Amino acid sequence: MVGTIHNLDDNIQVVDKSSTPSLLPILRSQQQGELLFRLLGRPDDQYTLSDLARLSGVPYASVHREIERAEAAGIVKTKRVGRARVVSADTASPYYAGLADVLTKAFGSRTVLADALVSIAGIERAFIFGSWAKAYSGEVPERPVGDIDVLVLGAPDRGELYAALAGLELRLGREVQAVIRNSRWLEAGTGAFHANVAGGALVELSRP
Repeated sequence: MVGTIHNLDDNIQVVDKSSTPSLLPILRSQQQGELLFRLLGRPDDQYTLSDLARLSGVPYASVHREIERAEAAGIVKTKRVGRARVVSADTASPYYAGLADVLTKAFGSRTVLADALVSIAGIERAFIFGSWAKAYSGEVPERPVGDIDVLVLGAPDRGELYAALAGLELRLGREVQAVIRNSRWLEAGTGAFHANVAGGALVELSRP
């Protein structure tokens, strides 16, 4: 599964990650939220600044500024390993637990869902669609994001899929609704539901 954002007509939706994020507009930018989620949402992981820039698609200079701010606030910690600066969550911070939970609920859906689906056989591609995908793409939704809608293409075991997704609802703070369609449904499907999904924002799931 490749981490891209698609419309059916292959026009790529460009997300302005420097703007205030619709998913959590109290933050300065979407890139700030996604970088902090990557660190606080996976506290056992460590990254160099170059890793963070590559994985997030954010320029190195912007990553450097965000990490400087986060370290000054006591949210992350850094150390030198050779010539590299390595960053990880500061789990001793009084902000850690609450902030990690908020960031996961706001920015973690793509990663958390991809982690859950990667081991399920029969999935060829998977996307988030609907209000969450719209907000992630930089649009301001008409109402607050509700359920997380997932489109699964392929032929997975339904019971295994639904069980995996049901276990994520507490962590993501929202009900996860999945629909399964055949692998060519986006290209060849018909009907009102197809038109609505294919013509809207789609965020493809990929495991970082």
